[in-house]
Amino acid sequence: VSDASGCSMIALLHTGAAKFPQNLLSRARQAVSLLLLAGVLKGFSSIISRKLASHGFGASMAAMSSFPPQRYHYFLVLDFEATCDKPQIHPQEIIEFPILKLNGRTMEIESTFHMYVQPVVHPQLTPFCTELTGIIQGMVDGQPSLQQVLERVDEWMAKEGLLDPSVKSIFVTCGDWDLKVMLPGQCQYLGLPVADYFKQWINLKKAYSFAMGSWPKNGLLDMNKGLNLQHIGRPHSGIDDCKNIANIMKTLAHRGFIFKQTSKPF
Repeated sequence: VSDASGCSMIALLHTGAAKFPQNLLSRARQAVSLLLLAGVLKGFSSIISRKLASHGFGASMAAMSSFPPQRYHYFLVLDFEATCDKPQIHPQEIIEFPILKLNGRTMEIESTFHMYVQPVVHPQLTPFCTELTGIIQGMVDGQPSLQQVLERVDEWMAKEGLLDPSVKSIFVTCGDWDLKVMLPGQCQYLGLPVADYFKQWINLKKAYSFAMGSWPKNGLLDMNKGLNLQHIGRPHSGIDDCKNIANIMKTLAHRGFIFKQTSKPF
């Protein structure tokens, strides 16, 4: 690596060597050498950064260096929407099944699973349900059953490498209802098994209260307000709620929060 100004200085020192006291000349040469070395290192650093960026590592390395590492390789953000009415209908059935795969190092979304589910016990959605969730009848009619959707979830988990025993992942929900009440309750009603990966999770409300010192009574709306975040999409849209959960998690992680499992073992 050459440096024109450095070479000019060295040439000047050589031509004028006789005019300088020996001790001053030695110090000047050392100073020029250090300047040249700094230039070389800066050049190498720039080259390495460009090479990493060309392979897609620039953003992820910057993200990794900005907050402490998490305990999990991946967070699986989940938020069900289910049949509902006033008074509540029984049994409730899942009608929207979204999952976001969040990288635990960068806290960025890497993959999405999103399907609507056809209810079988109460196949007709109520006006209250449509108004609350934004899901209309045509979005669930003809869609796979819960059993079929769970099979596709398992296929997606395998494709994403999440079933590898060496990969640590955990589901994240806004509350305990999704995986403590809704999924096991409907699976029991239909006689379906519940996969082990659905039996441990992080309740974002608890994580937020640990990080911020206050309980979010209004869920995502309170958490977004407490972190000065803009709410994404419409409330009670499963996929939009997942995006809000992911955004809140990313913000807390950048503040140094380490997420831990909050559910008790089944």
